[in-house]
Amino acid sequence: MSKAFVKEDAEAEEDNDQSPDTAVPGGKNYITPYGAKLLRNELKKLLDEDRPEVVRTVSWAASNGDRSENGDYIYGKRRLREIDKRIRFLTKRLEIAEEVDPLQQKGKTILFGATVTVLNENEKRKKYSIVGIDETDIAKGKISWLSPVGKALLQKKEGEIVTIKTPKGEEDFEILKVSYEEIS
Repeated sequence: MSKAFVKEDAEAEEDNDQSPDTAVPGGKNYITPYGAKLLRNELKKLLDEDRPEVVRTVSWAASNGDRSENGDYIYGKRRLREIDKRIRFLTKRLEIAEEVDPLQQKGKTILFGATVTVLNENEKRKKYSIVGIDETDIAKGKISWLSPVGKALLQKKEGEIVTIKTPKGEEDFEILKVSYEEIS
């Protein structure tokens, strides 16, 4: 295979990367301070620990001679590309990040960073925190402001009934409480 085809394939693969600024309306990446800290910590670990370790492994494997059948070299180069891709992604995400501290928000209107307690049709209470897309964790009740539930809740107030489209169909939620607290 010609090297020209290899280069084109690599460029095509890079072009398929999801651009961080296209995933959010207006190129804004709203994020809580805790979420931004997590992204910065991941980036720091990749730059200071993971990447240098893989570079050492690749250098060692390259010094062993024939690279065409050298598993350490081949895997190391692949891992290095993955790390570099993640570094680029995190860097771009942090560049467009707009930190919103929930502790600076007030009122009973649901905005980014709100923690909301709702009551569903089955009289079951659920608690959601409206967070950025990079910090979504359904198991912990952290939902993205761009998710169907997040979008439906935004700009609503305590006491309102909200109809949300779920995989099970439409479901009504009564908003019981809106608070702004530290999200971690």
